Amino acid sequence: MTRPALLAAAVACALALTGCSGESATADGPTSPQLKTLATGADGLIAEQDRRAAPALSGTTLDGAPLDVASMRGQVVVLNFWASWCAPCRAEAETLEEVATRTVDKGVRFVGINVKDDLGAAQAFQRKQEVSYPSLHDQPGVLLLRFRRAIPQTPPTTLILDREGRIAGFYAGAVRLSDLLGPVEQIAAEPA
Repeated sequence: MTRPALLAAAVACALALTGCSGESATADGPTSPQLKTLATGADGLIAEQDRRAAPALSGTTLDGAPLDVASMRGQVVVLNFWASWCAPCRAEAETLEEVATRTVDKGVRFVGINVKDDLGAAQAFQRKQEVSYPSLHDQPGVLLLRFRRAIPQTPPTTLILDREGRIAGFYAGAVRLSDLLGPVEQIAAEPA
């Protein structure tokens, strides 16, 4: 590939990653200025005294229903930022579904956040991967930007919120069952 072609491809990629159309995510609401970095242990968990509240996350699901993550307060919530065009997202889909199934009786809810993606492609991904939990459609990346000082701005990224809505765990890149199941169960076992 010639140098101009490489430059054009890089520009096209950058534009795709900073998509600016779509209205599914709620654009109002604060970002989270108190989050500077997420200091985790080797297991991906954040010490209870270091946890900070997650920013507001609400919008419309891929099925067109309204969803506000704050309504899940009192439950452990696993947030997964993903996109249909993301190979590691496809690789981790089965793991996320398995952890969701194995922990639902422990008061754990899963919410996907589909970022910078076409609605039809995202819906097809969910059907093909047999994802049972809802995903917010965040085509413009508004919800992802609320975490811009804390997490990578490209998928996949997974966060665990404790029952108070604080970020209790953080995983960049595709997760494996051995990465996620134990930590989710540990947060779910914390006293309410």
